[in-house]
Amino acid sequence: MSGANTSESPHSARTLSHAWRALRYRNFKLFFFGQSISLIGNWMTRLATTWLVYRLTHSALLLGVSGFAGQFMSLVLAPFAGVWVERLDRRKLLVWTQAAAAVQSFLLAGLTLTHVITFWEIIVLTALQGLINAFDMPARQSFLVQMVDDEKDLSNAIAINSSMVNAARLIGPAIAGLVIGAVGEGWCFLLDGVSYFAVIASLLLMRIKPLDVWRKAGGMFEQMREGWDYVRTFRPIRTILLFFALINLTGYSYTVLLPVFAAQVLHGDATTQGWLTGASGIGALLSALSLAVRKSVVGLTRMIQIAAVILGIALILFGLSHTLWLSLVLMVFVGFGLIQSVAASNTIIQSLVTEDKRGRVMSYYTMAFFGTMPFGSLLAGILAHRIGAPCTVMISGAFCIVGSIWFTLNLPNVNALIRPIYQEKGFLPVSGTN
Repeated sequence: MSGANTSESPHSARTLSHAWRALRYRNFKLFFFGQSISLIGNWMTRLATTWLVYRLTHSALLLGVSGFAGQFMSLVLAPFAGVWVERLDRRKLLVWTQAAAAVQSFLLAGLTLTHVITFWEIIVLTALQGLINAFDMPARQSFLVQMVDDEKDLSNAIAINSSMVNAARLIGPAIAGLVIGAVGEGWCFLLDGVSYFAVIASLLLMRIKPLDVWRKAGGMFEQMREGWDYVRTFRPIRTILLFFALINLTGYSYTVLLPVFAAQVLHGDATTQGWLTGASGIGALLSALSLAVRKSVVGLTRMIQIAAVILGIALILFGLSHTLWLSLVLMVFVGFGLIQSVAASNTIIQSLVTEDKRGRVMSYYTMAFFGTMPFGSLLAGILAHRIGAPCTVMISGAFCIVGSIWFTLNLPNVNALIRPIYQEKGFLPVSGTN
């Protein structure tokens, strides 16, 4: 018996070490700790903003409008941002976006704590955050490759980054629910503003080698067209981005309706919303950790289609539930399916794209992420106003399942094009299969 235990321990240790291998790089380790603190504040603000809007308006429609305002700028500006990300020093750009986001949070905190905040001021400030995100997200995603020395560890860095986001998604809303109940939404915004100093400090402490990438000279619109042509004509990235956009349009829209579920369906308050968001965070964290222990990006395309089905079924059942414990269990599956789709899509795209187009391609990823979400939020708000939040979420789940079927039909052709690229990069042996 003791011999068996002895033989299993080194294997377990190696698996654990492999799951966190990207943290051996100093720059990524700094990013991990700084960003972890900041993201908790971000998630506190997300919950506090939706609850504040609902408290001021008691309107599902205006919840959708606020979600639209916070993300629409990312859709408009992302293609321009992608070109700028490739032209500028990504670390310096991230320092500026984090500083701007801190100012936005402090403004939101000041207006809320002085009890002069109005719905339209929230709209303006969330639109400002959307503008910041248009530059921050492609810069952040493109910067990951500069924080790890070996490209084979990039997928692990993305998985750890996703784990970090979703650990914060679990912790932040739970804290926010308690803070709102005790002292109000304004303190959530204030704490979020302070948390940005951690990630700014981590960025300033990094020692980054400049990228040695040759880029063809050209104007902004010429480079935008080149990036668009690459995304449009390369079937794997085009298919994954279209599917990813559909999942965000329909599957992510449930988040804007959580205050309605917490207050009207489950007869709770901001703390109830915090529990729901935290439960989805547990599922999302488990999903991210499952990606971190993977040794290769090979096979992730199949995980995307499975995850979308899990997400769709869980949303349909969540719409039918009127019991808190059951809703919390279903939120775990919602979080798992959603983040498995998001993180796996990100990983595959980053493993395929060439470095000279990484910023522009990730700007389209930003469009698919932040760009479709505002329309999903607005549509969810309109539908919930007319047919109720439960029916709206059930329809969203059905669309996720339909999207998975479409992706499955395209999967053979997508994998056929991915295989030679993975073989060239050493992810697959020449005789391997994807």
